[in-house]
Amino acid sequence: MDMIKVLIADDQRLMREGLATLLALADDIDIVAQAGDGVEAIELAKAHRPDVILMDIQMPHLNGVEATRTIRSILPATQIIILTTFDDDEYLLAGLRAGACGYLLKDMPSEQLADAIRSAAKGQSPIGPEMARKLVNLVTQNPSAAAPPPAVSELSEREIEVLSLIADGLSNKEIAEKLFIAEGTAKNHVSNILSKLEARDRAQAVARAKELGLV
Repeated sequence: MDMIKVLIADDQRLMREGLATLLALADDIDIVAQAGDGVEAIELAKAHRPDVILMDIQMPHLNGVEATRTIRSILPATQIIILTTFDDDEYLLAGLRAGACGYLLKDMPSEQLADAIRSAAKGQSPIGPEMARKLVNLVTQNPSAAAPPPAVSELSEREIEVLSLIADGLSNKEIAEKLFIAEGTAKNHVSNILSKLEARDRAQAVARAKELGLV
């Protein structure tokens, strides 16, 4: 029997250990590591190369969405299931956009969680019924909301640099001075950034950038 290597990332120690204890009862699941935050999850993922990661959303130092994005870029074969208490639409979309294959709530039975891990290891997408309904509603009511985010590659290096300065609260004039460019050029960069990130203003652009792990 092939063992499924699983990493658990959750900032609550009791939750981590409880999940590990329950899942250890399954003959085909091997808990290879436990992480207390997103940064540790990335390091342990690189060290153990798990088949599946159970990833919490809200963690210190680096949240689960950003950790998911990073791990998926490094280990594309590793499947990540968001396991959280949050049934929020934005978290659902952010997690899936970051590369998670599934999204489950922590109040699900342990037997179903084990089955979800097996499904993820086979390349399937386990999503709890409540979240599946939310996803269907999002797609049917607002198709653009479920569309993939703009490709990071669409932003030039200079635009990413400008985006970082926007996140620091700098004005167009201050950005121009910082980068030794004309204020008009800085303004054009900002306009292009808003367009590419489909943001209505600078604040939303920064929020999108954080969601995408750009700043």
